[in-house]
Amino acid sequence: MTRNWLASLVHGFLPLLAVAGLVVPAQAQEVRARQNIDYRLISPQPVETGERIEVIDFFWYGCPYCNELQPALEDWVRRKPADVALRRVPAILRDTWAPHARIYYTLELLGEIGRLHQKVYHGYHVEELSMSQPDVMEQWAVRNGIERRRWLDAYYSPEVDARVARAYELAKRYEVQGTPSVVVDGRYLTSSSMTPSVSGVIPVVEDLIRLARQRRGEK
Repeated sequence: MTRNWLASLVHGFLPLLAVAGLVVPAQAQEVRARQNIDYRLISPQPVETGERIEVIDFFWYGCPYCNELQPALEDWVRRKPADVALRRVPAILRDTWAPHARIYYTLELLGEIGRLHQKVYHGYHVEELSMSQPDVMEQWAVRNGIERRRWLDAYYSPEVDARVARAYELAKRYEVQGTPSVVVDGRYLTSSSMTPSVSGVIPVVEDLIRLARQRRGEK
C-alpha cells in the first residue's frame, strides 16, 4: 500500500514539475533592467549590423573601469547570441583621449585588434607605458610583432585620421558621458556608473538585448 501511495504521489507531482520547467525559461527572459536607473534612452541612432542587434562598446584605453570590464566583456563576446553583433568605438570625450583612439584605429586598419586589443590595456595599466606618445607606441608595436614601417604608415594614414574624427562625433551622437558605456541597438545606453559593479554592466546589456528583440518583434 505504501508503494502505491508513493507511486501516486510521484505521478501527481510530474505535471507540476513539467509546468515548473516551462515557467523557469519564461522567467529567465524577464527584463529586470530599470529605465533611468540601470539604463537610459538616447536619441535613436541607425545601426550598422543589419538584422543583428548592435551592441557598441564605448571605451577608453586609459579608463580603469574599462580595463576592469574587459574579462567579463570578452567572456560575454565568446558566448553572445548569434543574433547580436559587437562593435567597439574608442570614446573621445576630451582631446587627450584622441591618441588612444588612434591606437585602436591603427590596429583595426592593420587587422590586429583581435590579437592586441587586450595588450594595449595591459601596456597602459600594468606596464604603465605613456601610450599617448607616438614613439612609445612605435616601440610597443615592434615589440608586439608589427613591422615599424607598416605601423607608422597606418598610424599617420588619412584613413586613421578620418576614423578618429568620426569617433569624436560618435561620442556626441550617442550621448556618451563616461566610460565604459554600452549602447544596444542604437537607443539603450548603460554604463558602469549606472550598475552596482563594473561587471554588472553585462547582465544589463543582456536585458537590453531582450528589449531590442521585443521592439524589433513589434514592428
